[in-house]
Amino acid sequence: MSGSPSPDQKKLQDRLKKEAGISAVDLVRPGMVLGLGTGSTAKYALEEISRRLKDGRLSDIAGIPSSLETERTARELGIPVITFDDKQEIDLTIDGADEVDPGLNLIKGGGGALLREKVLAQSSRRNVMIVDESKLSPMLGTHCPVPVEVIPFAWKPVANFLRSLGGEPVLRMNQDGSPYATDQNNYIIDCGFGPIPDLGELAVKLGQKAGIAGYGLFIGTASEIIVATSHGIRYQKRKDS
Repeated sequence: MSGSPSPDQKKLQDRLKKEAGISAVDLVRPGMVLGLGTGSTAKYALEEISRRLKDGRLSDIAGIPSSLETERTARELGIPVITFDDKQEIDLTIDGADEVDPGLNLIKGGGGALLREKVLAQSSRRNVMIVDESKLSPMLGTHCPVPVEVIPFAWKPVANFLRSLGGEPVLRMNQDGSPYATDQNNYIIDCGFGPIPDLGELAVKLGQKAGIAGYGLFIGTASEIIVATSHGIRYQKRKDS
């Protein structure tokens, strides 16, 4: 696990997140259905979409939010919001990530919206992830635990199962000591595996375990990433996309 950034590092990180978010909005065109991500980096993109709607650079767009928090933010910013009842295919999703490997596989879910974020990712023609350079990693699991969304009834058996896979499960808690609840009223177990050499094998095991509603390994969903570095913006496409 990496330590908390210093105030200067945090300030630089926030500036880079903003630059990445603004760059991603350059890909938005009038008439698009957008997947609206959750988290601090995605929020910068929402703010930029709002600015461009207000000044006329963008029009006739609608967003499907990946969380109730993002829905509230989008409505406050004047971004039209729809659901999958209205449209089932998304033109472009803009979202952040907690960790990115060289193959553009991701760990997501630090903000608690992993299940809805994965639904959006799998419903999108194009998935653009926006990150600052601190999120880049040689192998997933090096810096972040894997969030696992679990139904409350099953969290202890699932925690035991994660231990059997070599993980270190920790139930995510609120500041008041109560378990954190997702928008689906599920719990999240943050499971530290260390560097994960075989993402596919772990994903299969997690996907087969009853009680797990979703997990934060996003394998092959990102079509490209926008990385804000101290030397400028860098774009990278997945090789097979």
